[in-house]
Amino acid sequence: MNSKPSIGIAFSGGGVRGISHLGVLKAFNEVGIFPDQVSGSSAGAIVGAMYCQGYRPDEVLKIIIETNYFKLLRPAISWKGLFNLDSLAELLKTYLPHNDFAALKTTLHVAATDIGKGEVVFFNSGKLIEPILASSCIPGMFEPIFYESRYLVDGGVLNNLPVEPLQETCDILIGVNCNHLPELGKVRNVKNLLERAVMMNLNFNVYSRKGACTYFIEAPGLGKYGVFDLKKAPEFFQAGYNQAMKVIEANPSLLEISNQLQPLPSEL
Repeated sequence: MNSKPSIGIAFSGGGVRGISHLGVLKAFNEVGIFPDQVSGSSAGAIVGAMYCQGYRPDEVLKIIIETNYFKLLRPAISWKGLFNLDSLAELLKTYLPHNDFAALKTTLHVAATDIGKGEVVFFNSGKLIEPILASSCIPGMFEPIFYESRYLVDGGVLNNLPVEPLQETCDILIGVNCNHLPELGKVRNVKNLLERAVMMNLNFNVYSRKGACTYFIEAPGLGKYGVFDLKKAPEFFQAGYNQAMKVIEANPSLLEISNQLQPLPSEL
């Protein structure tokens, strides 16, 4: 009898748009597909950590909406950034109280960027919250996180679809991007131009790794929304769910493996 294939999911960063990753997870779980490993940058790392802890996708969505940490951001009295991540740290301590990769029910990999050395750093052991904060630290907006003798910022700066930790150990690799840009007929202003240019760079970062994925999921048009647009959270969730279901329906091979994969962590 063949052993079950191992499956890994890599989630991109993208601010609140990362809520769409929860919809993707819900769709997979509904058809009996559960990852053995999860990898993420920024919002993808936050979603991944909550899921790997054992929270169901709907539970995580509710937590994000009810806590709304974006309204709690406090100015950082520092030249290093406009805000600090204390509010996010407090929330993570509430829902990930063990603060340890080893305590997660599913293996997690978190990508961050060493701003001093200009290289990607992957974390999958030791303290959990610090790497998540580092992975979520948008340069110029938040203070860098000093951890393990490194100044760390957003993993998406260099790797916004961290498939690398999954490539050697997973038979099936699913990449999920939450930053798809619709075509633009007219640039309205300089702000619009700069935002689109940044998003295009992030997506190039993602698409350069698309070929490593067995399956790639990208809900259309999410890149037009802001990274703090929390009022759209239910729409992001549904967009991820709908797109994942389309991919599942178009790829019967996914359903063939669904009954071979492990149950949701909270059901163990």
